[in-house]
Amino acid sequence: MSVLVPSLHGRVLRAFALIVVLAVVLAVGVGYYVTERQMDGFVVQLIAIEADSVARSLSRAYGSAGGWRSVERVLADAGYRYADEGEDHEGRGEREEHGGSETFHVERVRIVVVDGAGRTIHDNLSELRPGAPAPELGGERVAVTDGETDRRVGYVYVDVERAFLGTESHGLLRRILTTTALGGVLVAAVALAVAAWLSRRITAPVTRLTDAAGSIAQRGDSALLPVTSDDELGKMSVAFNRMTNALQTQRDLRRRLIDDLAHELNTPLSVIRLEAQGLRDGLQEPEQAADRIIGEVTMLRNLVRDLSWLAETDSAELRLRRETCSVSELLGAEVRRWQPQARMRRIGLSLQARPGLPDLELDRMRFSQALGNVLHNALQHTGTGGRITVTADLEAGGRVAIAVSDDGGGIAAADLPHLFDRPYRADESRSRRTGGAGLGLAIAHAIVTAHAGTIQVDSAGPGQGTTVRFSLPTPGAGAKPRRGY
Repeated sequence: MSVLVPSLHGRVLRAFALIVVLAVVLAVGVGYYVTERQMDGFVVQLIAIEADSVARSLSRAYGSAGGWRSVERVLADAGYRYADEGEDHEGRGEREEHGGSETFHVERVRIVVVDGAGRTIHDNLSELRPGAPAPELGGERVAVTDGETDRRVGYVYVDVERAFLGTESHGLLRRILTTTALGGVLVAAVALAVAAWLSRRITAPVTRLTDAAGSIAQRGDSALLPVTSDDELGKMSVAFNRMTNALQTQRDLRRRLIDDLAHELNTPLSVIRLEAQGLRDGLQEPEQAADRIIGEVTMLRNLVRDLSWLAETDSAELRLRRETCSVSELLGAEVRRWQPQARMRRIGLSLQARPGLPDLELDRMRFSQALGNVLHNALQHTGTGGRITVTADLEAGGRVAIAVSDDGGGIAAADLPHLFDRPYRADESRSRRTGGAGLGLAIAHAIVTAHAGTIQVDSAGPGQGTTVRFSLPTPGAGAKPRRGY
């Protein structure tokens, strides 16, 4: 039974949808709560303002009339007399129900006026009779004073009918909530549409990356991804393209290595076979055939040795046995080792080392191999009468600089970045007998790197000579061995 795994696009879209819905619900809820509280506060402020206004009117009327005789008129002028004077609350209710006397005020505001002793002077809803003790009343209470003497003579209570207020406020809040909810739905729809577009835009490069990676794994294709932005997704595409190019380069190098090894193995084996057949058929002198066979076997052995060195460097198994070495002595010994071959080719080989160079912590055998590979290449590619110079000097930062320069055939600019690839020959026409299998510089690079040094090749172009430069740290310059070596 297969399990349906949701796509990244679906997960991103659902995440966006959840965020949008939660944001809309939270906005509507907070808006409803804040509006309700603001309305309550607004009603309280209105009651306080109205109570203060009624109290001032009553104070002026009391001072002018010398008593409470004009209370009903003041409330009627303010619009708070709901029935004819003398009509009780029940009678007013019956007359309103049957279409009787109309009210003077449509708001459900209750106003009760009491004297200083707490006796009811007037209740606009006629719930309290004049002269009756006033109970504990709600709403806003403001003192009434004599307008002439500024003496407190009573109080006025102003309040809103809560049931009516609740019905009206909840109706308004429901309308606000409905409008806000409809707006939230519209905003959510637009946000989800934008989220769908964004999620598709985000996941499209990932989908292309997945397809391209699957294509590389299954068919070995090396299609590159389009780079449409400079953000993280664009950088991901750039990194993938860089990796794809590197993989393609490695495939090409591996194919070339196989072709080269097949060629390098086939040539000496063919020579050995021919020499053995000549011995068997009596067509070849034993001593001459033996020399030829020994030479071809030596060539095969060197090839196997180079491959073994490369296997060690690739698997991070290259171990260094460091010891304190004099740079001048090490270079002098290496130059003397290659001097006979230089004389045979009539090539000048010399050493120019700065006096007083500091000693280095090196694996003498390994470094001798790296330097020997470079000198061997220089001898192979320098013509008769040419010159090879080995120099050693001290550069900035306390590092020792070693250079091997020749005036041979030189190297094209297009080949310089690939010289340390394994295998690589700047001239494809060279065989192992003239140019090697293209492994020497790769081995030298691995050895120098293991010593925390750097190596580079410079050439002005074909026919302009070549210089290989080493830069090695001295023990006091903070050399850091590379990881794995």
